[in-house]
Amino acid sequence: MIVSLIAAVAENRIIGTGDELPWRLPADMKHFKDLTTGHTVILGRRTFETLRQPLPNRRNVVVTRDREYRRTGAEVVHSIEDALSNARADEEVFVAGGGEIYELALPYADRLYLTIVHAEFEGDTVFPHLNLEEWTLVEKIRHNADEKHATPFSFLTYERARKRPA
Repeated sequence: MIVSLIAAVAENRIIGTGDELPWRLPADMKHFKDLTTGHTVILGRRTFETLRQPLPNRRNVVVTRDREYRRTGAEVVHSIEDALSNARADEEVFVAGGGEIYELALPYADRLYLTIVHAEFEGDTVFPHLNLEEWTLVEKIRHNADEKHATPFSFLTYERARKRPA
């Protein structure tokens, strides 16, 4: 199983403000949908609750400490290890936030799909610090600002250069 983190990240590591993204990038939303459809997506409870509905055509796994939490359309687990264990039969599993879930999942990650938003934003949620010596950039696609995207951005794909802990 490949464990992938997928996130849109500003240059100052901001990934959210309140319950929202600080930007609007339709191409990034399409990229996210194209990559994750048909796969398991692991989300923290707060991130999951920002969605209008569970992500369609994906297995939604929600990580929460709340033992009473239930939500239609989602499997609820209480640790990142349980989420990954439950998805072990999947070819690729996507961790999609928020900040605390990324931090917990990073030691298990094999791949990163990062949309780097080429600007700095105000926000209250950050992506964890990456030691880029542990990662190899395997793809970079830059998109300039246009009529649908006020900010330029790049899709970056990293593979772990060193083996992660077992």
